[in-house]
This record gives sequence, C-alpha cells and structure tokens, in this order.
Amino acid sequence: MSRYLQDWVTRQSTQRPTAIAVILRDQVMTYRELDTLSTQLAHAIQAAGLKPGARVCMLIPKSPLAIVALLATYKAGCLYVPLDWESPAVRTASIISSADPEMILAAGPVQELLGELEEAGDLAGIAIAWLDSQDALTSALQHKKALSRPNLDASPIEPVTVESRPDAAHLLFTSGSTGTPKGVIVNHQSVIDYVQWSIEHFGIDRYDRVSGYSPLHFDLSVFDIFGAFSVGAQLHLVPDDLRIRPDRLAAWMREQRLTQWFSVPAVFTYMSQFDVLRQGDFPDMKRIMWCGEVLPLPSLIYWMRRVPHVQFTNLYGPTETTIASSYFTVKDCPDESVKEIPIGRPCAGEELLVLDNDMKPVANNVTGDLYIKGAGLSPGYWRNREATDNAFIQDENGERLYRTGDLARTGADGEIYFKGRADSQFKSRGYRIELGEIEATLARIEVLRESAVVAIPSSGFDGTVICCSYVPTENGEASPSTGLLRELLGKELPYYMIPSRWQEHAELPRNGSGKIDRRYLKEKWLVMDGNSPETQFRPQIKKESNHVA
Repeated sequence: MSRYLQDWVTRQSTQRPTAIAVILRDQVMTYRELDTLSTQLAHAIQAAGLKPGARVCMLIPKSPLAIVALLATYKAGCLYVPLDWESPAVRTASIISSADPEMILAAGPVQELLGELEEAGDLAGIAIAWLDSQDALTSALQHKKALSRPNLDASPIEPVTVESRPDAAHLLFTSGSTGTPKGVIVNHQSVIDYVQWSIEHFGIDRYDRVSGYSPLHFDLSVFDIFGAFSVGAQLHLVPDDLRIRPDRLAAWMREQRLTQWFSVPAVFTYMSQFDVLRQGDFPDMKRIMWCGEVLPLPSLIYWMRRVPHVQFTNLYGPTETTIASSYFTVKDCPDESVKEIPIGRPCAGEELLVLDNDMKPVANNVTGDLYIKGAGLSPGYWRNREATDNAFIQDENGERLYRTGDLARTGADGEIYFKGRADSQFKSRGYRIELGEIEATLARIEVLRESAVVAIPSSGFDGTVICCSYVPTENGEASPSTGLLRELLGKELPYYMIPSRWQEHAELPRNGSGKIDRRYLKEKWLVMDGNSPETQFRPQIKKESNHVA
C-alpha cells in the first residue's frame, strides 16, 4: 500500500526498471531514469534548505522533465504548485503571492515570463532553480540567486517522518468568484484512493498507453500521471502544438496506439467538427473518458459511431473533491431523442447528495443543490479560512460536505443528472431561469458544434438579457440563421428562455484548463451592450490559450 504518490514510481523502478514510463516525441524515460533523476533533484531541493511542507512552484511546460520535477518535489516532502507558463504575468504573480513558495523550478521557454515577474518584484526572496532543458536526461541544475550548484546525489532520499511531513501533495489554483485564484489543497491519500478505485473499475494495467492531454495545472493531469505510474503503464504526453490541429492529433493518437484517452469535452467536439476520425479508428483504444463540462450529444454520437469498440465514460467532480466523484459509462450509442447524459453514480468512498434549501434530500426528478462528501474532499483552500468555511460545511451528523455550487436531480433510474450552475440562475419577467438548461438544449442542436450562454444586466423590461455565443457545425453559407436557432430552441424551451442576442464565433475562447471561458464572453457582451438585441454578431475570435479564467 502506497502512502505517497511517488512510491508508485519507486516500486516500478525496482520491479521493472527498463519499462518505459513517460514519452514526449523523441524524449523517453524509463521508470529507473524517472526515479533516479527525481531523487537527484529531491536531494538538491533539500540541500537548498527547504523543509517538509515548503511550497515549490513549477514553471515548466509539460514534458518528462516536468514529471521529474513534480516527483522530486514530493520526495523532498514539499508541496507541488504547478504554474501555467502561458498565463499573463499578473495572474501568475497572484498565484505565487498566495502560495508563498520558497523555490521555483523553471525550464523551457519561460524566460520572458520570469523576467516580467522579476522586474515587477514578484520573485523577491524566492530561489529560482533553472533546470537544463537542453539535456533533460542529465537533469543538470543551474541554480540562480541563493542556490549553489550541488553535486547530484542518486542515493535513496532520507525518509521524512510522518510527524513532520504533511499529507498535502499539491496546491491547484482555480478561479475565485472575486477574480483572485484560490489554492485547493489536495492530499496524497485522496489521489491514491481515487486512482486505486479507477484502476480496479476500468481495468487499467501495465500494458496500457495512457494519454497526457491536460496541462499540469489542471487536475485531470494528476490522474493521467498517477493512473499510469500506479500500474507501470506508459504515459504519452500530448504535444501542445497538436491542440489546434485535429487532423494531426488524430494521426498522433494512431501512431502512439493509445489505449486510454482522458480530456475535457472540447477535444472531442473539435475533432468531430473537422471529421478527422475514420470508421473503426484507434483499434487499440479501450476507454475514453471526459470530465469538466457537458459533452454535446452530437459529438458523443459522432465518436461512438466511429469507434464502437471503445468504452465511453462521463466523469464528474470539482477540483475540491479530487479529480472525479461520480461516473457514468454510456453503454449504447444514443440517438438524437436522448435528452441528457447523467453524471451517474458516486465513485467508491464518495457520496453525492441533492438537497433543498433546508439541507433535506429532494424527491426524484426534483432539481436541488449538489453536495459531495467522502474520501476525496480537500482539506480546504490554502490560507483562506473564509472561503473554506463557505464551501466546506458540516451536516447534522458533523460530517464534512462540499457545496459544489452545481444543481442536479436524481432520476427515476437512480442516476444523477447535472442541471447547471446554481449561480447561473436568475429571474426575468418573474420567471426563474437556469442558463445550464438553455445550454443543454443548445447542445442537442445538430447545426451547432458548441455554444455557451451568459446573462448580462439590462435597464430594459427584462432586467437581464440572455446572450448566446456559438460555433456552427459548418462555416460559410451553411451557418445557421438566428431565426433557425430561435425556432429550434422554441421547440423545447418557453419564449422567455430564448436568447435575444446571438454571436457566431470561429472558436469559443477557452481558459488554461481548456474549458469555455464564460467570464471572458460575458465581459465581451457587456462591452457590446449598446447593440440592438436582434443583431447577429459574426466576429472571428481567435482562440486564446493564456486567458484568465
């Protein structure tokens, strides 16, 4: 039984030292190399004077070297804090200030960002350890500032006593309602519990070739990494430049002969739009999983028809509950009459509760607030007692619950269905409206590849204006008219839920985690608030990978 996440790598290094652990194009590391190099770097971190519980920020693009740095941080008894190297300096500075790290591990094309941070005085008192990215396999350290270059030591790391070592593994920063990122504390044990359930439930083994699509600052990456390492499988890191080339991404997936894929739904939608899948594609693929957002039904149907041999599973769970808390495997390819895909049932050790305003369970098919309790709950937000107390509460038995802020219902089939965000509710003309319901209906319209709905305040009769940003299935003359979209929506929604403003995009903007950036869209609509409600805007908005969530 592993107590810490890095123990899995050490075990594989002992049992299968020459087995491939991680691959990125021509960069390949075995489990022995991964274990040895991370131990060397852990010694260097300790030699720099860092004590158990110190925060180590990582500013390294996704790579085998980044995985070495992650494991080294754990082995040194420190907390790993991944930074998005494509984020603006202002947001990165906010995270660094909150995390209060003693060291930043850096490599790759991040010099410009580091320069901005240093010039602004955001790195005062923080040691910068620059890793030699020219020869990642030697992991040569070139320390700046307070660090001197130590001798690389591959001897086993001295065990850190349980009393002095925190169970916290890492801090993952998510968007806060105030605009200031919040650091979610994630424990080693909660990740271990989820990974062990996953490998048993999905049958993951050492023969698997697992995708590593998500950026390292996004919690899905934690499952990619340790789901693979726990069984000695291969982790295939997806090159970042393939994210905008669906044809090349599909070709890469074939070449790598992947057996498992896990990502946000946007990837499936993007690839289906360009019709890059062949019938019977990816013959080695066993399972495909998605998490983070609702996968539009047309995209799911597209994938299930072309790769019918694959198991498709919808996972649900906020960062605060460790990767995922529920799952639903779609057994048969749905047709257009299916209304929604459930988020399913709780993973082992978890419990999902749909409650009313008095914290009482609601009846089946009644929408209520979704709460989660169990093994995956985070201890809370880093140095933010107020936010922790607001989100993590106790039930009448004194057990901790996480208030997700999501709405859900339990169907007659016992499955739980996601109904959108509670904070996306508003009233117009006296009617209570849920934006998630409108988005779910839009997701079933075949002429749309994807869409997002936001509400902005108005001085008019309605008080709030519903705005829809969308990407058509096909561009050019085939783009649907506003009238057609209104007509299709009107078949399922009352008139007061039909968006009055429409905006066509080439691509919807996304945040660093790959999710649709609704905050950005709302800000854009507010800027354009002087336009007529009936105007259909058609700007070609370029996808922005570094936008603040």
